[in-house]
Amino acid sequence: MAVDFFQKAEEYRKKAEYSKAIELYNKALALCRNNSDITCVLDCYLSIADTLRAKGDFVKSKESYKEGLSLAEALDDLSSEADALVGLGLSLRALGDWPEALKMIYKASRMYRNLKDRKGEAFSMWARAGTFRIQGDISRAIKTYSTSLEMFRELKDRSGMAYSYCGLGGSSRVGSRFGDSEKYYKMANRMFGRLDDRFGLAYSFCGLGNARRMDSDWKNSLKYFQQAGRLYRKIGDRVSYAYTLWSVGTTYMMIGKIKQAHEQYSESARFFHDTKDPRGEIYCILGMGEVDYLRGERLKARKAFLKADKSADRYGFKVEKKYAERLLKAHDDKKGIPMNIP
Repeated sequence: MAVDFFQKAEEYRKKAEYSKAIELYNKALALCRNNSDITCVLDCYLSIADTLRAKGDFVKSKESYKEGLSLAEALDDLSSEADALVGLGLSLRALGDWPEALKMIYKASRMYRNLKDRKGEAFSMWARAGTFRIQGDISRAIKTYSTSLEMFRELKDRSGMAYSYCGLGGSSRVGSRFGDSEKYYKMANRMFGRLDDRFGLAYSFCGLGNARRMDSDWKNSLKYFQQAGRLYRKIGDRVSYAYTLWSVGTTYMMIGKIKQAHEQYSESARFFHDTKDPRGEIYCILGMGEVDYLRGERLKARKAFLKADKSADRYGFKVEKKYAERLLKAHDDKKGIPMNIP
């Protein structure tokens, strides 16, 4: 029975056992197709897409969302259409196309409002905030995350609140509000612990590690990254794990462990390349450029910073462009490297 496979898959997804969940969703999908149950096929596509996205497989999740979107339109299922649009937006922004992502998220938001779906509205607000952060509009990201937090609070949705706290934590760090960042991640971490959300716990541990890193507390920073990395490896989320590895690399670089820093950056870059995350790749190019600089390979370092600058320009990543420009200036001034990038 398709419904049995689907329910079992949902249980695995809740436990963040994504590979097992996808396997069972696909079995359910095959049965739904055989029975010509289009609504069931639609549900399977959207659930597969959500799970692939959580795993960091954005190219495949994008395809599944597109399949789901076509079916939702054909069935005139507005609620599923809005869900597919937000998911597609989240996948596209991870692949660097944040302008298209914003369009889709705004469209979904309007649909949720017309459907009087408050939870959908709150989720699309959260998705919009994260897109502003990737674009590099940090004050707007903080403002929008605060709105999503209030919306989730009104709905008594603790999971939504915790993810909004994580978003606020990351945006506050990039906006140099390091104390706020740690406070938000601590709140998120406590909530995720109570909710038994493994993905959320990993996310907040990584955030806490970065908060400690910005405070030059290298020891505790590495401890948190270790906890995050262990969970991400279990879950199989390559993108989030790659960001954790980058943070570990930066911590090593700041304490003069150049060889270890290079190893972490190299592994991180491999994951980012495989998952086609251009933003992550820029961070690794910058990190490896700093390593080259510290090894005395100044020309190689300058080339890396220029490459990152061009890439950030191409994708319209304002924050990453600012980091590349700062490192180019530090290189020319012969001071300010290594830089503890937020």
